[in-house]
Amino acid sequence: MTDTLQTTRLTLRRPVPSDWAAFLDFMMSDRSTAFGSHKDLARAFRSFAAELGHWDIFGYGMWAVTLRGEYTAIGLIGPWTPPDWPEPEVGWMILSDKAEGTGIATEAARAAIRHAYEVLGWPTVVSYIGPENTRSIRLAEKLGAILDPEAPQPKPDAPVLVYRHPKPAGDA
Repeated sequence: MTDTLQTTRLTLRRPVPSDWAAFLDFMMSDRSTAFGSHKDLARAFRSFAAELGHWDIFGYGMWAVTLRGEYTAIGLIGPWTPPDWPEPEVGWMILSDKAEGTGIATEAARAAIRHAYEVLGWPTVVSYIGPENTRSIRLAEKLGAILDPEAPQPKPDAPVLVYRHPKPAGDA
């Protein structure tokens, strides 16, 4: 599969073990409250290991997002299909607070959604978002995703909002 994508400003690359420090800093911060590993070292470690393992098992996964010409991960964005998820997801998290509000998440998520439809051949793409995660809700809507209240839940005991992404313009 595709280990690397390029956008105007970004490189999306397969995550590597050295991205752990940026991931851990994010998970130990108050910015990660929407994620189950928030301020829990053991869960954060397992979550990061799952990011690396997803690539090994499926041949794709969330990319580490970097600025072109740099190597430090400032986000994780991309396809995510744990076996218990009812639908294929493109997920995102911006690890660096300096990257928030810069359009980096939008640029990387657009590339990831296009890749999911065009390269992975997914028939649909959703994003699962906690109802309190207003930044992610705004991003999903900016990307043209529509709330789908009838969509199956990944964890019925902890309902989330399911946003369905349209195929990129020009696709049938």
